[in-house]
Amino acid sequence: REAPTPKMLAACLLRRAILTAPFIFVVALLVTEPVRADQEAGTAIPAESRPCVDCHAFEFMQRALQDLKKTAYNLDTRTETLLLQVEKRNLCDCVAANLLN
Repeated sequence: REAPTPKMLAACLLRRAILTAPFIFVVALLVTEPVRADQEAGTAIPAESRPCVDCHAFEFMQRALQDLKKTAYNLDTRTETLLLQVEKRNLCDCVAANLLN
C-alpha cells in the first residue's frame, strides 16, 4: 500500500509544477521593467547622428498632403466632367423635345 502514495505525490507535484511555471513566468514579465530601445547593450547613438523624428514626420505629412491634393484635384475634375455630361444630356433632350413639338 505504500507504493501508490509516492506515485500520487509525484503526479500531484508534477501537476502543481505544470500549473505554477506559467504563473511564475507571467509574474516575472509583469514585475520586470521592459528594455527600451535606448537601453540596449551599449548602443548609445549621439543625438547629432540620430535622424530627426520631427523632420521625418514633417516629410511624411507633406507627402500625405500632396497625395490628398492630387486626389481632391482628380475628384474635382471627375465631378466637373460628370456635370458637363449631365448638362449636355439635358440640353440634347431639350432640343429633341423642341424639335418634336
